[in-house]
Amino acid sequence: MYGWHGKILKVDLEKSKITTETLDPKTAKDFIGGRGWAIKYLYENMYPAADALSPENVLIFATGPLTATPAPTGNRYMVVTKSPLTGAISNSNSGGDFPTWMKRTGFDLFIFTGKSPKPVYLWINEDEVEIRSAEHLWGKDVPTTTDILLEETDPKAKVACIGPAGENLALMAAIMNDKHRAAARSGVGAVMGSKNLKGVVVQGKKNPALFDKDGMGKFSRELNKKVGADVKAGSTLREYGTAYVPQVTNEMGIFPTHNFQSGQFEGVDKIDGIALKEKYLIRPKACYRCPIACGRLTEVDDPKYGGEGEGPEYETISAIGSACGIDNLAAVTKANYVCNEMGLDTITAGMTVAAAMELYEKGYLTEEDIGYPLRFGDPDAVIKSFKLMAMREGFGNTLAEGSYRLASKYGHPEFSITAKKLEFPGYDPRGAKGMGLLYATSNIGASHMAGDLAYAEVFGVPEKIDPLTIKNKPALIKHWEDAFAVIDAAGLCVFLSVRYMFNTEVKIGPENLTKAMNYTTGADYTLESILEAGERIYNLERLFLVKAGFDKADDTLPPRMLEEPMPTGPAQGEVVELEEMLTEFYKLRGWDEDGVPTAEKLEELGLGTRDW
Repeated sequence: MYGWHGKILKVDLEKSKITTETLDPKTAKDFIGGRGWAIKYLYENMYPAADALSPENVLIFATGPLTATPAPTGNRYMVVTKSPLTGAISNSNSGGDFPTWMKRTGFDLFIFTGKSPKPVYLWINEDEVEIRSAEHLWGKDVPTTTDILLEETDPKAKVACIGPAGENLALMAAIMNDKHRAAARSGVGAVMGSKNLKGVVVQGKKNPALFDKDGMGKFSRELNKKVGADVKAGSTLREYGTAYVPQVTNEMGIFPTHNFQSGQFEGVDKIDGIALKEKYLIRPKACYRCPIACGRLTEVDDPKYGGEGEGPEYETISAIGSACGIDNLAAVTKANYVCNEMGLDTITAGMTVAAAMELYEKGYLTEEDIGYPLRFGDPDAVIKSFKLMAMREGFGNTLAEGSYRLASKYGHPEFSITAKKLEFPGYDPRGAKGMGLLYATSNIGASHMAGDLAYAEVFGVPEKIDPLTIKNKPALIKHWEDAFAVIDAAGLCVFLSVRYMFNTEVKIGPENLTKAMNYTTGADYTLESILEAGERIYNLERLFLVKAGFDKADDTLPPRMLEEPMPTGPAQGEVVELEEMLTEFYKLRGWDEDGVPTAEKLEELGLGTRDW
């Protein structure tokens, strides 16, 4: 095989047993890799209605065929499992260095089943695979754990691990790699913690073989040259990282403010990319083989909020900053460091505290309930809440359940700004309506990374479309969801893929991505077949959700988005007209009126028959 190793590592944690499997070429091509291979395995090998924190859940680390190749940004891996936060599928994505080192072990996927009787970590050095005790690591934070694991294995290896949040089964726990990078969303760290798996350490030199090494090399060099020219011309991602976005969304009136009560934040100038660069940026930080370098290596010398690490990025700034009413950049950066050290998803952590703040300020939560005041604009309360959340101590035990369970407990689930119980990222869909349909229909819940139409609605990439209309949004969301499934399965970063590997017309799709896949795998993908593969992946995820008990009622948005018009700004008076878009979306998907793939659609995609 080319691009793919075609080899899977299976780890039975309960029996401390390690086995390997090979993958047939047809499955490889039909599901591409990464997210695609993982959902196929998950769907066929676990009961979708199982408790996500039980030993019956399966945890999968998955690389794609372009991971560890010359493809620019070919350095992503997916963590796929059933989410304890939502009960739906989870496909969290991360970069850094770990994904390439993982692929170089000679395995495409790591599959973890069962639960270890005691804490362990996995050490993989190509064909040498060992389960080792991690009892001495339990309770330690991410940086400390990483340093100890490298001392015990190989200082040139790479580490993915959980912090105290994952150990304590906080439902927004992340899996952290390379200390600062996160497979963050949906609580994948809690699944890892539920299996008593503290970390995974990888080392190896087995780069995948390429079908057309010369063709792939030329293609990658040309693409790198194009990206490099754009960076030299003044790339906002290189100069400011994603922290340039607050000014854009604030101007559009969709910057989440005070738990999405409004879309413009008075303190935006104090927490944006310009302020971050001027005050705390050491240098841009790139993932392995990335020409963009959107990461931020930062250091805060504030006596109260001092520290050093990576970030914050846009989603962290919106969830911890504007959503919580915090305009102190030092405090936002410190809160980001705390999340990385403890292993927390900054989006769900921040939005859960924002929901608690609204409950508190409206009198539904009291200081007696919490143990301390929790008002919008109080950075110390946010940082304290994150630490308690990770440890499940005091009120943190309630916060650790996420905003939906928190708000429901206190009688006001409408204050939870979630879809399928997953907290919104930093785009208010009342002013970017395609994003509203995406949040509602995404298989993992409210995630921009499931098909980020904000590129077109907000940033004009590859072309600007009207964010306030619902016209043509169902067709665009279907296309982008399928295309993002391809990108995730291939092992690429969406930042480069959307900007440089799509044709100029949104409707046509990832033309250059098809070329990269064929140079790498020799699988003779066409534009149509590779998009069909994305559609196949998306529909199989939907089948998993159906069997897990999800239906049309779950394809919705919180009342604030549907019934409360945006109070100010360019989107003033707007709500999301979801039902009209949803009906058209189901038809375009080939689903019935209840949102279930029809027998005809399943047959078309080679997914068998409806067996329920």
